[in-house]
Amino acid sequence: MPNAENTTAPTGLWARFNAMPLDSAPRTITVAVVLCLICSMIVSGAAVMLKPQQEINKTLDKKTNILKVAGLYQDGIDVEKAFGAFEPRLVDVATGKFSDAEDAATYDQRVAAKDPARSIALANDPASIKRQAKLASVYLLRDDAGKIERIVLPVHGYGLWSTLYGFIALNADGNEVYGLRFYAHGETPGLGAEVDNPKWMAQWPGKLVYGDNGAVNIGVGKAAPAGIDGSKHHIDAIAGATLTSRGVDNLVKFWMGEQGFKTFLDNLKKGEA
Repeated sequence: MPNAENTTAPTGLWARFNAMPLDSAPRTITVAVVLCLICSMIVSGAAVMLKPQQEINKTLDKKTNILKVAGLYQDGIDVEKAFGAFEPRLVDVATGKFSDAEDAATYDQRVAAKDPARSIALANDPASIKRQAKLASVYLLRDDAGKIERIVLPVHGYGLWSTLYGFIALNADGNEVYGLRFYAHGETPGLGAEVDNPKWMAQWPGKLVYGDNGAVNIGVGKAAPAGIDGSKHHIDAIAGATLTSRGVDNLVKFWMGEQGFKTFLDNLKKGEA
């Protein structure tokens, strides 16, 4: 007698899944969920594997921008080797003196500013940064005799849409600007993003940060304020980018002022840093 047709319903998840019509909603949803899980696992795995290289690239970009603002960058140079000319140091912002509390070579000021134990909340906050790291990075370039030739200082503050991160380079006197450039921001292309325009950046070299009375006179605006010698201290605002220009003005004044690097620069001149 021939075997009776097997009418037993499929058992097990995989068997039940295969038994579903190809166009059924449960099958479609199941496939979509599984694909999403697989893709998320691939993306997460790639992010973890690539993170060390991303950190290396981030550090290399930072060193490249320091070289550029100090006038030492050339296409094709060995960035790591060229950066070796700098002496990275940490400065206690409150005292304006060098600090060995952390390793200057690996210190991340942006990370420290988010750590309540390593930063302070700002009540007077013209640069709109909310918290300021207690220690700040500085980069010293010395000549063959060991004398300071250039001082590179990190600066940041809020523009129109984003926080602008950059470096300002000063000559040995701690007053004359050698250059300023930003390496990260999210300002509007064609407007606020013109902070990257070489023509605008070319206004900074030779300007003086401080007046004869020690006040921060350098500023960005449509015109120099009354009593300020524009030829020495004034930077023209970016056309059509009033709020970004104001943000740059605020952040430069903040970091060059008493809350920023002024005490350190004064100590450096007197040999007391």
